[in-house]
Amino acid sequence: MLYVVTGPPAAGKSTWIEARARPTDIVIDLDRITRALTGPGAPGWNHDPVAVQVAQRARYAALDEACKHLDTVDVYLIHTMPQAKARARYRRLGAEIVTVDPGEATVRERVAAMRSAAMDRVVTRWYSDYRRGGSRPVTPQASRNW
Repeated sequence: MLYVVTGPPAAGKSTWIEARARPTDIVIDLDRITRALTGPGAPGWNHDPVAVQVAQRARYAALDEACKHLDTVDVYLIHTMPQAKARARYRRLGAEIVTVDPGEATVRERVAAMRSAAMDRVVTRWYSDYRRGGSRPVTPQASRNW
């Protein structure tokens, strides 16, 4: 099964996956890929344009390959704000779309405490354009201690 996990930054998407994925499942997370591709000491949420571009290409390749194995493993893909073209592709693949959203106030607290100021703009965009742009399930859940 392909699970596409959406939600604003710091919502608990990774935590949701950690609570469900088995060691043999595939987890495709742009933050993890970027960390794997950058040098020692790079920030955990690296937004260097070159690093992100390389990581995005790696994510596409990983998803293409992982989808060939959906009969033997579950695949968890974090995609914060998939646009219409990506959502259509995920539907064709039979994905289950999961939205993790503990609420805007909680997300803003977490971003202020743990992320760069640039992430606040992503939170605003997620709540104004993506979340309110259509009805999607919300998965309230406790996340790690921030």
